[in-house]
Amino acid sequence: MAMALHTQLKAHYVVAEDRHEVVVDRYRIDAIDKRGRLIEIQCASLSAICAKVTSLLTTHQVIVVKPLAARKKITRLHRPGGDVISSRYSPARQSLVYLFKELVHFGVFPHPRLRLDVLLTEQEEIRVPPTARSSWRKKYAVAERVLVEVQQHLQLKTAADLWRALDIRLPDEFTTADLEAESGMPRWLAQKAAWCFRRMEFFDVCGKQGNAITYRLKTKPRRTKAA
Repeated sequence: MAMALHTQLKAHYVVAEDRHEVVVDRYRIDAIDKRGRLIEIQCASLSAICAKVTSLLTTHQVIVVKPLAARKKITRLHRPGGDVISSRYSPARQSLVYLFKELVHFGVFPHPRLRLDVLLTEQEEIRVPPTARSSWRKKYAVAERVLVEVQQHLQLKTAADLWRALDIRLPDEFTTADLEAESGMPRWLAQKAAWCFRRMEFFDVCGKQGNAITYRLKTKPRRTKAA
């Protein structure tokens, strides 16, 4: 089900509605900007569009937009379109480090023709009682997600862009325990981050401390003067 959040973000990037939902190379694209770049807005998992984006990147410039809920207001309704039962802000906040949960399954980044836009947003989630189609485990169904505000817009083209956006200071050689301590992310997520940066050839493995792998930031080799 298309959410208002998805529609609002299409308009955030491309105002002209005739440039929304355009078919390109047998794929339906969310929007195309004036420069001809294909814009894919993915509120769900990035893994779902990995094959699609990989195919499009062979011939097109692509911007993948991933909104994160840095702040979320939860509004409960008695029934769809009914009265409000309650409204509160969720204590859960998605920050940039949440992206590593997605990047583990989105190996296409980085790519010369790809830009990954991470939007830290405030959203309102409208919940209603579960329906027959809802999971039996859930006590509610999400009727709508609405964009309230884009708080921060991060444009990432390289692993170095992502590293700078994280703004983490580490020793020359470090482990995922150091990454956990300096970034504030839990260990399991720090391990995913290290794996992603290693795959992006931004981290080099340089040894072990006990059972822990030690890493260093990959540096470009110095150019030697011709003899």
